[in-house]
Amino acid sequence: MQDHSVQGAASQGLRKTPNQRRSKERVEKMLSVAIELISQSGSDAMRMSEVAKLAGVSIGSLYQYFPDKRAIIQTLAERYNALGKDCIKAGLAHVRTMDELCAAFGALIDEYYELFLAEPVMRDIWSGTQADKALRKIELASSRESASDLVNVLTRLQPKMDVDELSASAFLVMHLGEATMRLAISVDPGEGEKLVAGYKHMALTELRRVVHA
Repeated sequence: MQDHSVQGAASQGLRKTPNQRRSKERVEKMLSVAIELISQSGSDAMRMSEVAKLAGVSIGSLYQYFPDKRAIIQTLAERYNALGKDCIKAGLAHVRTMDELCAAFGALIDEYYELFLAEPVMRDIWSGTQADKALRKIELASSRESASDLVNVLTRLQPKMDVDELSASAFLVMHLGEATMRLAISVDPGEGEKLVAGYKHMALTELRRVVHA
């Protein structure tokens, strides 16, 4: 994945979808300010009034697109999730052998870790989703969608394998990957790299197990 920008993805969190260029730029400014505030103090401390002030818009204009703070967090979570899903789809698209899967999945882990290092606000946005049941469902749905891409590869490698077992393993691998990245950027870089390396070993061991079962 080359472009780490979060712009351009559609969102269910938006109350109103901007159509004109000026409106789109205004919404992106609101989101950029929200990212900065979340980076500084976390999602809990972010206030709608402060987002509007720093974005240079009226509070009414902000509410026109985002009815509450939850909608902002949802929009950002959806966009970062979309980045990860696009990365996984592209990375696994041409895998045809177990060796190719190991190489591709290992590269995806490294790339995803680089994304988290470049955008540490992703950890804080994720924290904001955990306090809301509806937002947690979005997180799980994202993991399941990414897992389905992995299952497609695994069924190519092991067509006789039980799909339910493949799905369970793929879902676990993908969801633990998200958690590992957030943990890794919460500690010092040296420890973070060891955590990512440990996850990579465990994930590849599990994928080899289901393919060769």
